[in-house]
Amino acid sequence: ALPIWPMDLWSDDVEDTLYYHMVSAPYAFSHEKLRRADPLYDIVLVTDWNFVEPEPGNGSAIFLRRWRKPGHPTEGCLAFAPEHIAWIAARAMPGTELVVPIF
Repeated sequence: ALPIWPMDLWSDDVEDTLYYHMVSAPYAFSHEKLRRADPLYDIVLVTDWNFVEPEPGNGSAIFLRRWRKPGHPTEGCLAFAPEHIAWIAARAMPGTELVVPIF
């Protein structure tokens, strides 16, 4: 587990050679701030979706994280109740398989 610092960002710019990687501010390319005023990213688990050799436009910053509220949509993340993401984070090890059923 690593803390998220104020300068921590996640590149989501398809033109960036560091697309889908953590970067630091200041940063010229489009990015998502990882340090937030709300608790959504208090616990973040990075998935391997489009990660090893990222394909631009195939999804970036697909995390497991806390939800805003039950049923509230995300932009691709998997969102959980605060107690559930804490439970998952305490048990998930690198290489843990994530299976997302599609209905």
